[in-house]
Amino acid sequence: MRRLLLLRHAKSDWPEGIADAERPLNERGHAAAPLIAAFIAKEKFAPGLALVSTARRTRETWALISPHLPSVEAKFDDRLYGAPADSILRVIRETPTAIETLLVIGHNPGLERLAESFAKSGNADAIRRLGKKYPTAGLAVIELPLNDWKEAAPPAGRLEMFVTPKSLEG
Repeated sequence: MRRLLLLRHAKSDWPEGIADAERPLNERGHAAAPLIAAFIAKEKFAPGLALVSTARRTRETWALISPHLPSVEAKFDDRLYGAPADSILRVIRETPTAIETLLVIGHNPGLERLAESFAKSGNADAIRRLGKKYPTAGLAVIELPLNDWKEAAPPAGRLEMFVTPKSLEG
């Protein structure tokens, strides 16, 4: 069994004259990322590896999450920046077999579409909420009945949880 954590980067700013890849997190993003990180740690979902897009907002999201997951190695991968679902899945399939839980920090719409492709079964409320909106700092927790990440392919999987900063605040 494998666990896949798909995390959309925290809320970013849109400063004028800044390239999309260099957009920083805004105040809301700085508050949301630690909330999600604390949830991951509390639920004991600590990943064996974090794959992070190279965009500034995903790197900043990881920087705010990593203190809560101190033993987790991060790999920054250009292929995750703005990637469609099938490209994200190809990167996931390269994960070493020894990794049981994998965290991917990326972008919409690719991340959302990948999560939806795995969300054909599982927690009905989580599936419904995922189908409505995948907000910034949204986290999909997907159980995959696999022995090796190379076998990852939707719809084989189960959406266990879909957590947002708003759902943790209130």
